[in-house]
Amino acid sequence: MYIILNAFSFLREKLKQKGIPYLDAQWRINEQTRICDLIDSLGLEQNEVEAVFLNHTVTSKETLLKEGDRVALLPPGTPGSYRLLSGLKEH
Repeated sequence: MYIILNAFSFLREKLKQKGIPYLDAQWRINEQTRICDLIDSLGLEQNEVEAVFLNHTVTSKETLLKEGDRVALLPPGTPGSYRLLSGLKEH
């Protein structure tokens, strides 16, 4: 099955160095793949991904992925106002 992957900030550079597409990239995964499994398969450390958007909503790294899901990986260090607007941090 396939998902669409996007990565932001320094995660893009890390994936680019590995030759891994990171912008609206179609990514093949197995059934029963969780977001944390995807992060591992990309060769990223779990602590390099602070937040995950799944279909435009912040979600847990333990979430099981489904066909056609849109996944966006956000690293630590996102500016404060974006943290509030995106739902990473509450008021």
